[in-house]
Amino acid sequence: MNQTVKTYFEAFNAGDVDGMLDCLSDDVAHHVNEGQIRVGKEKFAAFCAHMNRSYRENLTDIVVFDAEGGTRAAAEFIVNGTYLETDEGLPEAHGQTYRLPAGSFFDLHDGKITRVTTFYNLADWTKQVSNG
Repeated sequence: MNQTVKTYFEAFNAGDVDGMLDCLSDDVAHHVNEGQIRVGKEKFAAFCAHMNRSYRENLTDIVVFDAEGGTRAAAEFIVNGTYLETDEGLPEAHGQTYRLPAGSFFDLHDGKITRVTTFYNLADWTKQVSNG
């Protein structure tokens, strides 16, 4: 397993945004599911702050796949979450829980993540929190 990606996920599960940022290049390209590409650690940190207000998440069943040469990696995992505060344009939050399969793709250079792209099924998430 790619050590940088492993450390990134460990930091995520610990709620350690600084630890996640340490894994990223200064010009990281963050491809947000159903959103815009955000470039740079500052925008990544702002995204994390927003997410941490609205959601509490823990990732389980993480499987990391490495490309030969260590320049790319992918991960599949389950997001186990609680919807804490209503996110604009989404259903109202009242502590609903959800369990959602997801995946992330990474580019790496010199031991740092230069691209993070995460995908999950937003319709599945919406259905889970709307019924919660």
